[in-house]
Amino acid sequence: MTFSLLGRCARTGQFGAAVTTSSIAVGTRVPFLAAGVGGVLTQHRTDPRLGPRGLDLLRSGCSAEQALAAIIASTPDHRWRQIAVMDRQGRTAHFDGARVKPARSVSHGKDVVALGNILANERIAHAMAEAFLASLDQPLAERLVRALEAGEAAGGEHGEVTSASLLVVDREVFPYVDLRIDKAVGPIPALRRLWEEYAPLADGFVKRAIDPEDAPII
Repeated sequence: MTFSLLGRCARTGQFGAAVTTSSIAVGTRVPFLAAGVGGVLTQHRTDPRLGPRGLDLLRSGCSAEQALAAIIASTPDHRWRQIAVMDRQGRTAHFDGARVKPARSVSHGKDVVALGNILANERIAHAMAEAFLASLDQPLAERLVRALEAGEAAGGEHGEVTSASLLVVDREVFPYVDLRIDKAVGPIPALRRLWEEYAPLADGFVKRAIDPEDAPII
């Protein structure tokens, strides 16, 4: 009962992920990103071990397809997994295990892959990818939030979502954005509000880390 996406900004080189689900703490279990490397989503019967494994494969020079194939080959329970991978060039790959419950949905586009399981209909991922691709002039985090909103507007999950996450990496080893909503009524609108509050502060927090002498007071 999850829908999510990976996205890349060709202008800045940032990678990002956004996800929502009916259970708690989705941000700790589904999205995995590394600056200059790419990203992995692991969901359905979620195995968070697959995220770091996928990132290591991408660091080694694997393409998205190669990394995904290696993950599946080394995962005995892959029939329960729904996985997406994006490499440093923005190429994407996905896997739906045989035991992943419908309605399933997946959509690939330039620098984006969206997918979900136990959804209200099969149009959700397409709506998300379409929203992401329609807002090229916006910051990556904003595009990801818009995609989640589009997925919800297209029908969302089979049930109610209660947690949501927005994760973006830029040049540093720490995230540029890492925002999470847990056990909330309306987690996507709550994530929207949190992002809009955080957006004008994001560059300042990075500045504090790399140049504290000239950092803004936040």
